[in-house]
Amino acid sequence: MNLLLISNSTNAGEEYLKYPINQIAEHLAGVSEVIFVPYAAVTFSYDEYERKVQQRFDEIGVRVRSVHRCKNPRRAILEAEAICVGGGNTFALAKKMQEQGLMRAILRRVKEGVPYVGWSAGSNVCCPTICTTNDMPIVEPESFRAIGAVRFQINPHYLDANPEGHAGETREQRILEYIEANPRRYVVGLREGCMLRLRGGVLELIGSRPMRIFKRGIAPYEVAAGDDLQFLL
Repeated sequence: MNLLLISNSTNAGEEYLKYPINQIAEHLAGVSEVIFVPYAAVTFSYDEYERKVQQRFDEIGVRVRSVHRCKNPRRAILEAEAICVGGGNTFALAKKMQEQGLMRAILRRVKEGVPYVGWSAGSNVCCPTICTTNDMPIVEPESFRAIGAVRFQINPHYLDANPEGHAGETREQRILEYIEANPRRYVVGLREGCMLRLRGGVLELIGSRPMRIFKRGIAPYEVAAGDDLQFLL
């Protein structure tokens, strides 16, 4: 498989998709068109989302064609040169993808080696489930099941913060609850400005910040770019 799973689209103070565009360009080398899944958009239209991504992808010479314009979205995925899934609300994304049969279609294509790029919710849906999203369940999908291209769960935008005066659960506490209920599953806390690339059976962390690893029975710990991540596969 050939996956690029990005924590966030935009770093603070930067333009949209600016920081990961070089990695995206490398990942999509030789690709002329991507099929884009915009269904995580909630407060703006799918047309707007397509235009926004296209503006950045113009820099790397790749055309963006959104599935919402296709008469048969599933067929568009099955015929795609490459697939991109954008961020937004993971529940809205999963609901629409499940309704259109896109989860299984994407899994089939990525197993065939078709490049996949996802950011935020688009990274979440590459996991076995969407259960480690940070989003509110604003709509109800058929289930929490996702594409399952990787065996571990991702928590995008992972934060260590525990603000002074905040009495609620931290992000780490929420993930610890998840692994208590799902003891066989690893969760990776993918901090902003970072991404995971799976290519040729090798998984690597890209970015200047470490990634936090969670598994029941093991104290949470950090891994950095260059560390061996094959235990996640």
